[in-house]
Amino acid sequence: MNKSTLPLPPPVFLLIGVVAVSFSSILIKWSQAPASILGMYRLLFTVLLFLPFLPWREMKILFKNSTLKEWLMLAVSGVFLGLHFLFWMESFSHTTVASAMILTALEPVFVVIGAYFLFKEKTSKVGIISILIAVSGSVIIASGDIGVSKTALYGDLLSVLGTVAVSVHMLAGQELCRKMPSIIYSFAVFLIGGLVLFVYNICTNVSLIQYDIKDWWIFLLLALIPNIFGHALFNWLLKYVDATTISMAILGEPIGAIILAYFLLGEMTTVSQLVGGMIVMISVMIFLKYKAAELEKVMALQEKSNIS
Repeated sequence: MNKSTLPLPPPVFLLIGVVAVSFSSILIKWSQAPASILGMYRLLFTVLLFLPFLPWREMKILFKNSTLKEWLMLAVSGVFLGLHFLFWMESFSHTTVASAMILTALEPVFVVIGAYFLFKEKTSKVGIISILIAVSGSVIIASGDIGVSKTALYGDLLSVLGTVAVSVHMLAGQELCRKMPSIIYSFAVFLIGGLVLFVYNICTNVSLIQYDIKDWWIFLLLALIPNIFGHALFNWLLKYVDATTISMAILGEPIGAIILAYFLLGEMTTVSQLVGGMIVMISVMIFLKYKAAELEKVMALQEKSNIS
């Protein structure tokens, strides 16, 4: 961790990022626009905000030298990012902020499962047990929502589908993130995801412009607050803070969103959401800490082999 070049301690920036992404669900709930429109403008407005900061010369060289496989992976990453916003944002129309947000904490679980089938990356018994416990927590949340309404359960399903989609986005982009600056990668996948939702809206005859001024402000705020001051900030912090620390910090998003939903939306949290949410969060924390320790061992062995 390199703290010397940061104007403030890393935890301050992590807190800003967590608060910023926590506002995403609140802004979605405040808007009357369809989820596909919210997702499209969130992505495309973020692309516009990125434009003044892009290293155009480096982008030209990177894209010129990219292979067909890299272009395909970039396309897959962008398409599934668009699908993530479509499913996940739509879930808020059917279920509570608590359920929708807690279920997104399952992302590391789906990433590990996908990595096993795609890249043959194995995990130990500790990792498998953590995954099973996390899934059991999500089942508790879903079972509680059955008692609320079938609509709430449908919202839970959409949230899970959104989490699966963002996991595919992460898996497709993991190699690309090592080969290009984060701002170039983010710009490309945000643009592709936004265009995917644009095509979806055109094909489903969803209006692109007939929205209240309040909704237009929400479109802009979604790009500015959770995307720029949230996810883009986390990407920038990777220069100074390890990825596991970032992942652990992001787990604070459901907690922040639930607190904000209580004060700003008047949403109460049910017993099943509290119990299931605690199980999911604790199991994912254990899993991430285990993966961090495992990575440190691998890096230590590599250092020893290099020295010898």
